[in-house]
Amino acid sequence: MEQFKKKFLEEAQDLINNLENSLLFLEENPNDKKIIEEVFRVMHSLKGGSSMFEFQKMEAFTHELETVYDLVRNDKISVSREVLDVTLESVDHLKVLLLNDEALTDNDINTHQSLLARIKKIVSNSELNEKNSTNVPATKEMNNISEVVLNISTDKFVTYYIKVETNPELFQNGSNPLLLIDELHTLGHCKAYYKKHLLPKFTDLEAEKCYSSWEVFLATDKTEDDIKDVFIFVDDKCNVNIKKVADINLLSRQSFKTKLESLIAEDNWTNLEKLEKEISTLILKETESSSDYVKEFDTNSTLVKKTAINNIRVSSDKLDELMSLVSELVTTQASLTLYAEKLNNPELAEIAENIEKLSRQLRDNAFEICLIPIETIMIRFKRLVRDLSIELNKDIQFIAEGTETELDKSIIEGLTDPLMHIFRNAIDHGIENTDERLLKGKPKQGKIILKAFYSGTNVFIQIKDDGKGIDVEKIRLKAIDRGFISKESNLSYKEILQLVFLPGFSTATKVTELSGRGVGLDVVVKKISEIRGEVEIESQLGVGTSITIKLPMTLSIIDGLLVSIGNTSFVIPLSSVDKCFEIRKEKINSISEKNKINLDGSQISFINLRNEFNIAEKEPDLQQIIQIIHEETKIALLVDAVIGEYQAVLKPLGRAFKDLEIVSGATILGDGSIALVLDPSRIVLTFDRETLLKRTDYYRRLGDL
Repeated sequence: MEQFKKKFLEEAQDLINNLENSLLFLEENPNDKKIIEEVFRVMHSLKGGSSMFEFQKMEAFTHELETVYDLVRNDKISVSREVLDVTLESVDHLKVLLLNDEALTDNDINTHQSLLARIKKIVSNSELNEKNSTNVPATKEMNNISEVVLNISTDKFVTYYIKVETNPELFQNGSNPLLLIDELHTLGHCKAYYKKHLLPKFTDLEAEKCYSSWEVFLATDKTEDDIKDVFIFVDDKCNVNIKKVADINLLSRQSFKTKLESLIAEDNWTNLEKLEKEISTLILKETESSSDYVKEFDTNSTLVKKTAINNIRVSSDKLDELMSLVSELVTTQASLTLYAEKLNNPELAEIAENIEKLSRQLRDNAFEICLIPIETIMIRFKRLVRDLSIELNKDIQFIAEGTETELDKSIIEGLTDPLMHIFRNAIDHGIENTDERLLKGKPKQGKIILKAFYSGTNVFIQIKDDGKGIDVEKIRLKAIDRGFISKESNLSYKEILQLVFLPGFSTATKVTELSGRGVGLDVVVKKISEIRGEVEIESQLGVGTSITIKLPMTLSIIDGLLVSIGNTSFVIPLSSVDKCFEIRKEKINSISEKNKINLDGSQISFINLRNEFNIAEKEPDLQQIIQIIHEETKIALLVDAVIGEYQAVLKPLGRAFKDLEIVSGATILGDGSIALVLDPSRIVLTFDRETLLKRTDYYRRLGDL
């Protein structure tokens, strides 16, 4: 039973997330019937699942919510701010109930009672408005089928004939077939007949198996989709056949009643088959001019089928294990390749080459499996913008573009908090209130746009707002006052903007719940750098601000260039390598004095990695220059030898290596030795002398983040 409960918890979490997303879309499109139906359906599913697994508080709570949206979809109440506010707050509470249904804190209990009171108030107000409307009461218990079909209002009801045959394994997922029949009763006038003849002999009964089989007549103003929803949690354990018997308004009530009464004189299930045929004949006679409705009896009958399974749910732990195994395979394949080279065996070398191709394909496919779209976290930002806009009395629209862009799961997880911080700053500091925007001639509604897109092997995420922008002179004066720069510092516009990423830097003069506490955007830089990303900012006073985050698609495996210095190996990300060429020892000595080298007519910074890592082995007469590029900045790295391309399984370094800023991790080579993986962005930041001089001391501070 625990495995089914675990599955329910996973699916319920997805349903709650979908519910939140649908509600935010509903706020923008309050008359969209499809969204309203989707909201109702999710609540109905949550109620059914929580009932099966005895989440009693959650079941009762979702039942009340479902009542509200049943009124909404029947146009009894409108999608007002009051309705949406209480529903979104209820979504937050559902997340709590899902984890602690039986062990709520005092605060949770107060929230629970408060929300229920607000929900019931909405329902009672609706009932008060409907008090004088004429409704013929619908009874659950009918004495016979004729009452089911005939005791209805003059409104347009449709009668359905439903066959339900359950799978013997139904009980295994905690389902109760009687609850399904009870649920059908809530939809209208219902009469259900149990097929006793299908029961096995008493001696053949098995306690753990279900032997339910029903035939049901249901007169209702609900749709077939509403009927299907009753079976949504058991669609793979039930064979449900739904047929529309007739549109009652097209039939002569008296002739229909007479025919039915003669057929059901003997209240026995054996007459149902005959009844079905007679009803069909009667409909044909009574509605010769309405053949389309008659055809619905046969042609529009709906069998609830299992949809083709194109997607499956996989535990994130299993995906992590898969990536770990792929990483081990890549390392083992490297060992095989090295062994084949040592033996100088052509046949083994060919096998090793084929395995390398297969492991690369497997790696790429495993990557794709582990990538998830950015849209999975968009709902948090949409909700944040909505709630803070209301709190700060601002009118802000959130727009997301490129949400299908995919990233490694671990990057997505590390990205959420920095983005939340950026959004909070944009809402609190960036977007003006309505009056201020109108005075400036701007649209009264502000905009925050999140755009994600691919570029090469990287993913870029831009967050733009059309707010007040950043006053660079105010930033400069604040930086001087805080001692970050001197009065004589001659920084460019872009360089001054980068100051906002310094630790403790803030221009806020007022402490609020959202900002002004000295926790600046340096938090964003730290978090993004932990997932090997970079942050840039652009702003125009009075127009708005844009923050761009550059990220790798994955943190697990990279394509690199394997190089060596003495007996020490290094891996340089292949995406940053521009050129490789040989250089003689005597020329290196003259270069080292200047820390510059002339490549293609340009002077670029030169780094002897042997000196940086204190490698004692004697350098060879012929060495290699590796030219790398990062953000249009070129740097030359001196190594002893280029071994070749290498798939590096990136492993994090321990705290003992935290001072190695130009190293992003390590990898295990085929022979079992360790190679350090270099970080081109840190190399540029640390060793590009002209950049360091131009950007002054504050960039050194950034290098320490």
